[in-house]
Amino acid sequence: MHAEVLVLGAGPGGYSAAFRAADLGKKVVLVERYANLGGVCLNVGCIPSKALLHAAAMINEAAEMAHMGIDFGKPVIDLDKLRSGKERVVNRLTQGLAGMAKQRGVTVVQGWGVFESPKIVRVETDNKSITIEFENAIIACGSRPVEIPGFPNDDPRLINSTGALELTDVPQKMLVVGGGIIGLEMGTVYAALGATVDVVELQSGLIPGCDPDLVRPLKKRLDQRFGSIMLETKVTEIKAQKNGLKVQFEGKNAPGTAQLYDKVLVSVGRIPNGKLIGAEKAGVQVDERGFIPVDEHMRTNVPNIYAIGDVVGNPMLAHKATHEAKVAAEVIAGQPSLFDPLTIPSVAYTDPEVAWMGLTETEAKSKGVAYEKGVFPWAASGRALGIGREEGMTKLLLDPDTKRILGAGIVGVNAGELIGETVLALEMGADMEDIGLTIHPHPTLNETIGMAAEMAEGTITDLIPPRKRK
Repeated sequence: MHAEVLVLGAGPGGYSAAFRAADLGKKVVLVERYANLGGVCLNVGCIPSKALLHAAAMINEAAEMAHMGIDFGKPVIDLDKLRSGKERVVNRLTQGLAGMAKQRGVTVVQGWGVFESPKIVRVETDNKSITIEFENAIIACGSRPVEIPGFPNDDPRLINSTGALELTDVPQKMLVVGGGIIGLEMGTVYAALGATVDVVELQSGLIPGCDPDLVRPLKKRLDQRFGSIMLETKVTEIKAQKNGLKVQFEGKNAPGTAQLYDKVLVSVGRIPNGKLIGAEKAGVQVDERGFIPVDEHMRTNVPNIYAIGDVVGNPMLAHKATHEAKVAAEVIAGQPSLFDPLTIPSVAYTDPEVAWMGLTETEAKSKGVAYEKGVFPWAASGRALGIGREEGMTKLLLDPDTKRILGAGIVGVNAGELIGETVLALEMGADMEDIGLTIHPHPTLNETIGMAAEMAEGTITDLIPPRKRK
């Protein structure tokens, strides 16, 4: 086969690159090892997890309506229907992608692709080997979950995020190893379904890298829903027994004796797949961790080979990959495109959600960057009070001299939906006056962004404005 553009991997980055290249008139071949397009995110990641998180939110919200005099009673959960409902969401999207590939004339080859040279990829399918000669290639091979050596990784009761999303059953007692975004999201789902969930995290706080004041309301709520959250603690041993997985801990909050769990979810990060595609035969540089270095045009050290998504570096986020994908396709088509975002937002779809973008307070303090901030507590939001979720907070960081926005953080329901305004504000170079003078609808959670800006400006009337330092 011959391709003007060969794309290796059909995740959010890969299919976006293939579709954009096809729209620009290129003959495209898209190689994907799985039967469906969409990669980890669509098939066993972001999309199915959010479908299950929505179900968990409904269970929790129904229970919390008791304070308003509405009691739905204990939910009856049909696990088979819940699983099939999640799969319907995934199937609808994957079928849509297959249809768009066909409409665009993108040739899809199922199999594992490896480089043979800077111009050839060999794809191993179920029953044959296909050689594809290409003019340009875009590597979008993604990443895989970290496995911890010494753990019984072949035991079906020890699962990663993919196994957790299969939802084969609801364990009575479950341990989540890793207090990052993925672990807490899946822990939220299983806790809502009735499991007792413990979390162990080596760092001093949940969601390492996120500001502690944003995580605090989430931690307070999870303390009520989870069994135990063991910070500054690690797992030293997991033994497979007939009656469960026996786990030994060590650290500041380690229990005195080994604990028995029905399931253990290991969620301690992901490894890029850069070393699994024969990159060395194409002369493509891959670092010791498996990442592939690229420039702002997403070009590797080999001029006709590009790379995007998880394999080019952190953050490993689908929305980063899709933007990188368009850049790579456009550069190949001769357009003056480059990847140069001022920020990439992050969201934890927990309950409450946590979202942040730009400069964080933690970074500012560690780097000695001068900043001011405006904070609006949701306890003063009529909308938040009306829905019984006043634990939230909206925070804006600004430059002390120009008053331009430097970063933002939101914790509360729908924080992931709200953070987009602050991303646009940063990209547009908005200052606190721009945001504060923008009329936000009332009563909404969205207006907390405007009120945080008013707090920074000292013009707020819904609270006492902070005293300005002279």
